[in-house]
Amino acid sequence: MALVGAGPGDPGLITVRGLELLRRADVVVYDRLVDRRLLAEAPRARRIFAGKASSAHALPQEQINALLVRHARRGRRVVRLKGGDPFVFGRGGEEAEALARARIPFEVVPGVTSAIAAPAYAGIPLTHRGVASSFAVVTGHECASESQGRVDWARLATAVDTLVVLMGLERLPQIARELVAHGRAAATPVALVRWGSTDWQETVVGTLADIAERARRARLEPPVVTVIGDVVALRERLAWFDEQALPIGAVR
Repeated sequence: MALVGAGPGDPGLITVRGLELLRRADVVVYDRLVDRRLLAEAPRARRIFAGKASSAHALPQEQINALLVRHARRGRRVVRLKGGDPFVFGRGGEEAEALARARIPFEVVPGVTSAIAAPAYAGIPLTHRGVASSFAVVTGHECASESQGRVDWARLATAVDTLVVLMGLERLPQIARELVAHGRAAATPVALVRWGSTDWQETVVGTLADIAERARRARLEPPVVTVIGDVVALRERLAWFDEQALPIGAVR
């Protein structure tokens, strides 16, 4: 049994070990953001879709856990193919816990997380000498203005140089307000990278003051990685994946 990170979208970014396990698999349980071309690497495997979008899950997490346990107990070589990295907001830890409770041996194969890949494909280094020496990756599902929020935006606002927010598009207005209210400059550059590392990649750039409105006008939909910090300005020179670099405020 293996939990394999498929990478952020570009099928070429899966690891050698991940590809090796995929080719030997009897069962592949895959996510929504996995490039379907990777499934062709397991032509004899049974393929089970377990994708999730906001408020729309093909299978509840408990059923996915049970599915993995059931097939593994039957002696099948099971690959749980997950977008990005299994242990970065992918609930791979929960699946690993279920396997451990069932005493099923498993392997975790790290993947390239979109938190790093999407900015890189947009020409945005998360750290850069003289600009940023620290970064944090957080989920945007939980906003500090909500009673159940567990992300401390008040501390994060000025704790690190670069903030990367996953799954935060729907709460972007609240997140921007929280960061500004707790000391982040409203003029801080922000980039929204949609479908990073794929042929459908597009990037919207602006500032904390206007990024929510720019996202609305661009009609962006998930999946989107949000990058907040001065490193975003480097995109003007480093946007290697684009046909041409665009200035802050432009839409690709």
